[in-house]
Formats: sequence, structure tokens, C-alpha cells
Amino acid sequence: MENKFSIKDLITVGVFTALYFVVTFIVACLGFIPVFMAFMPLIGPIFNGIPLMLYFSKIKHFGMITITSIIIAILMFLTGHPYPIFIFCIGAGLITEFVLRAGKYESIRNCVIGSATFSLWLLGMVIAFFFGFRDAYFASLVDGYGQAYVDKMMSLTPTWMFFAMIVMCLVGGTIGGLFGAKVLKKHFKKAGMA
Repeated sequence: MENKFSIKDLITVGVFTALYFVVTFIVACLGFIPVFMAFMPLIGPIFNGIPLMLYFSKIKHFGMITITSIIIAILMFLTGHPYPIFIFCIGAGLITEFVLRAGKYESIRNCVIGSATFSLWLLGMVIAFFFGFRDAYFASLVDGYGQAYVDKMMSLTPTWMFFAMIVMCLVGGTIGGLFGAKVLKKHFKKAGMA
């Protein structure tokens, strides 16, 4: 385990954060179909499993995931998500940091768990569907998406669905992590991870 950041670490953070964000953005485009948006916390982490696990295999010290989570929070906020995106992104990033550190950055098992915990940031992306944001957020969508889309989204996201989305994040993140670990098995061995 290394303690100091190097230029290489910052380049790694930049490259993998950009890759992760692009994959997330592409998958989020499925959200034009309401049912896909409702299941984004499950679908997104599965598609991001390979790049995220590859990123985890290159992390050797604390802080890299936190930087990634801050950048994602800023990008999501700039694209119209409400301020709780910062809480969810940074919170998920910190939890994942501790999970990876617990495995000394050498445990594939901890990387898979980290894939699940990191996926919890997606709750910040969908929080506007629930609680204090709901009515204003859906009203803001009518002009761009139409009343039929908004009505369908509202029917797909009753309050209890938020708690189902927590489970979706964890399940999707685990599936994505396991898939990524399987695909990258030779890479993990080369990196000396078990």
C-alpha cells in the first residue's frame, strides 16, 4: 500500500472517472423510457462493473475514490441534479474507501463489495423523485418530456420505491463487481490481488 499521491494516480483518477461518467451517461439515456429510469440503480452498476473493477485494481491508497466521487457529484449537479447528490456521492465514496482499505487494496472480494457500496451514489441521482423534491421536480419535467412521461414516472416511483432502489444499487453493484472480477481475472492476478 502506497501513501502518497503521484501524477500517475491523478491521471488514473481522471481517466477512470471520465470513463465511469461516460458509461453512466450512456446508460442514463435509457431513462427516456420511464421503466428504465426507475431501474437505473440496478442497471447502471452492472454496466459499470468492468471499468469500476479495473479502476479498483489500480488503487493503492486512500483518497482516489473520494476524488472520483467529488468530481461525479459536481458533474451531476451541473447537469441539473439537486444538491443531495453531493451527500450521496461523497458518502458512497468514503464508504468505498474504507471497504477497499480494509482489504489492503489487494482483495478482489473487497473490490466487489466496494462496487456495491460505490453504487449507492446513484440514490442522489434519483432522490428528486421522492420526499421534498418530488412535486417541483416532476413539474419541471413536463415541458421537456410531456405529461404522459411524468405521469408514468410518478406511478413507477411511489415512496417505497426509494428503499427498493437502495437494494437495487447493492444488487446491481455486486453483479457488476462479480462480472468485472470474472472478466478481469487475469488482470487482478497480474496486479497481485486475491
